[in-house]
Amino acid sequence: MDLLTNIAAFIFALGVIIFVHEAGHLLMGKAFDMKVLAFSLGFGKKIFGFTRGETEYKVSLVPLGGYVSFSGEEPGQGSDDPRDFHNKPRWQRILVFLAGPAMNIVLAVVITAGVFMVGVNTPGLPDIPPIVGLVYPDSAAEAAGLQSGDELLSVNGDEIENWDEVLFAMATSPEKDVRLGLLRGESELEVVVRPRKVPKYEFGDAGMLPKMLPTISSVGSDSPAEAAGFLPGDVVQGVDGRLIGSGNDLVAYIEARAGEELAIEVQREGEVLTLAVTPGDEDGVGRIGVGLSYFQRFPPVEAFRQSVRFNWQITRQTFQVLGKIVTGQIAAKSALSGPLDIAAMSGAAVRSSFTSLFSLMGMISISIAILNLLPIPVLDGGQITVLLIETVRRKDLSLRFKERIQQVGFVLILMLMGLVLYFDVVKNIPAGLLSGS
Repeated sequence: MDLLTNIAAFIFALGVIIFVHEAGHLLMGKAFDMKVLAFSLGFGKKIFGFTRGETEYKVSLVPLGGYVSFSGEEPGQGSDDPRDFHNKPRWQRILVFLAGPAMNIVLAVVITAGVFMVGVNTPGLPDIPPIVGLVYPDSAAEAAGLQSGDELLSVNGDEIENWDEVLFAMATSPEKDVRLGLLRGESELEVVVRPRKVPKYEFGDAGMLPKMLPTISSVGSDSPAEAAGFLPGDVVQGVDGRLIGSGNDLVAYIEARAGEELAIEVQREGEVLTLAVTPGDEDGVGRIGVGLSYFQRFPPVEAFRQSVRFNWQITRQTFQVLGKIVTGQIAAKSALSGPLDIAAMSGAAVRSSFTSLFSLMGMISISIAILNLLPIPVLDGGQITVLLIETVRRKDLSLRFKERIQQVGFVLILMLMGLVLYFDVVKNIPAGLLSGS
């Protein structure tokens, strides 16, 4: 059943993203009155389709991409028809190639903004401050001497602004030293953390969490919390004058004080309230009857602002990862995901919630936009690069040269796909099956 869910979620997620990408090419081409021969979701044999006007719209067998076919698009196939692709001005052709990735960027921003408006249970937004809230026992962070309350100022000498920058540095430095500048009380210190490698994906984990203010997600009926006036959405800031570093911190404090009146500070619609509550005694353990989460929701304008920030951060980090792959600082296996990985992540996301699935779709969409804009022949970025070179030269490159770079680009893409599929198999199929034991 999980396999069927993975496949269905994968086809849905990738189908939407590919449709939007190819629709960008199609709509821009039609806006410039180019002759469009075919619009296909998927490659290979046609499953079904229809023809409207001069364009065939179809769904094909292999759901790992799609294409829009323009008349006169391939080198050497041009005619005197002014509607042929190669008879259009270069700036128009550049905009056609740009339209696909641009639509993926728009999709990523819109989807992520929608998720932020609905609300997310995640601490991964840019506004989480780089303050240590929890250090796990026997972790790399504990071995380095990090403590709850440490404010992180820099990573490897570079100033940081949020926790995501800390998380990214740890994840991309498995088994490598990471220098952290921090403020503890009034003293500035520097520690060296060596994140431990997480099996399968081989990214680094330091074993620490940021200081996160827990949100009341539910209030039990006839519970001490209900009697005290707690409401879902209240953000807990402190208890008995003591700052809260995490939900676990709050729970541990309450559990140790059954029958004692506590003063809990919460933020509600911009106002700070102090609520008095006495935990019930359940076999010596204090309970007030609330559920906790790290739920965040934004109004529409703020959701779009946060979405743009989030997607810019994903873009910046993607190029940083590519740089670390090229320089050998991280293994390509840990950073690249293929269809098996994406299907597994899609299935896990949809089993969690549709919000999780759409969050994943947003990240995949921005990643596909970035990939397509790389100056690799065959991809949109490669085609744009050729057109820009021709614009500077004020004449076309030779047909023979264009055919050669197309062939090279095709081979490079096949090699990349083969490598990613190999990594997928290694990560997702048990080692015993691969070795034959």
